[in-house]
Amino acid sequence: MSTTLIEVRPAKPADATAVASTHDEAWRSAYQGIIPGAELEKLINRRGPQWWDSAIRKGSRVSVLVFGDKIAGYANYGRNRARSLHFDGEIYELYLRPEFQGLGFGRRLFAAARRDLMQSNLKSMVVWALSDNDPATEFYRALGGRMVARSSERFGPKSLDKVAFAWTN
Repeated sequence: MSTTLIEVRPAKPADATAVASTHDEAWRSAYQGIIPGAELEKLINRRGPQWWDSAIRKGSRVSVLVFGDKIAGYANYGRNRARSLHFDGEIYELYLRPEFQGLGFGRRLFAAARRDLMQSNLKSMVVWALSDNDPATEFYRALGGRMVARSSERFGPKSLDKVAFAWTN
């Protein structure tokens, strides 16, 4: 009988290539057909290994979910960036490689990021998701997020609606 270790831990500079690869796979899976192709390519390409290495070295909060010896997902989070929303923390990104979705790993990563924010006294939290990304909006609803705001974001010629989900306590 073998056991596979699953852990959530802070990202290290050595993880940058795997985080970039996870970002690439997850974004292609999540946004193909939602974000226009050329814009999606630009967004993915600007987040290569060097970008992640720099973010991790500069102290950005990036946690990775490791399944065995493979990075299956990551979360990037910190202080809330939207001044109009009165929440302390924000999960900027939470993504899993497609083959690891639907297994409860997203919940684990979310819980770890939220716990880390709360330990930094960021008690309330917000997450933005594109309205057309049904798996993401359903995920955040299932985790008890309540919709608190709507906005839009431009991706080249296309404007896409996004919603904010919040948690307080």
